[in-house]
Amino acid sequence: MRHLSLLDSVISEVSQALQTVYTLAPTTERPNPSTGITETTPLTEDEKELSARLMRINHAGEVSAQGLYRGQALTAKREDIRVQMERSAQEENDHLNWCELRLQELGSRKSYLGPLWYFGSFSIGAVAGLAGDKWSLGFVKETEDQVVKHLEKHIGKLPVADKKSMAILQQMKLDEKHHAEVAVDAGAARLPLPVRKILMPLMSKVMTTTAAKI
Repeated sequence: MRHLSLLDSVISEVSQALQTVYTLAPTTERPNPSTGITETTPLTEDEKELSARLMRINHAGEVSAQGLYRGQALTAKREDIRVQMERSAQEENDHLNWCELRLQELGSRKSYLGPLWYFGSFSIGAVAGLAGDKWSLGFVKETEDQVVKHLEKHIGKLPVADKKSMAILQQMKLDEKHHAEVAVDAGAARLPLPVRKILMPLMSKVMTTTAAKI
């Protein structure tokens, strides 16, 4: 396996960031869960607006997740952890693209603050990785647990007729649970209570509230 120089790594990460924020990033082999679903009842304008707002928040969350995993992969100590983080980042790219395509179908847009979500999370991920793999994995576990709760709330808020968005969020929920389980199996440490109960929920609240509007 070729080992990248520092310059190569920087160029690679900048390229990844630009793809994540401004284009459809490379995905895995998995199909879009909403493909082939026919919505028999058209969404009203109010329902479209609600679905779009929820999917925009989820898209912003996936931009953040991509930055987080890329930052953690960059500073991971163990090679197997780095590979694991990169695979999770690929799967988050699936979510990212599914959300963006659904936003387009709903006639809406993604958050204008994509670069902020990405680079803020990338910095947090890199710092978590520098703290050590067990703490980095612990951050993944807690983040994914919070994302699952967040997705469950959105699934409950979606219009009943929006079957496409529902299929996407259900698959995302399964994937996030899997990422948390993988992190635990790899040796995730339990984060300090103030980080789990105060800092991370506060960061999540700021992002979701802002992404819904901007």
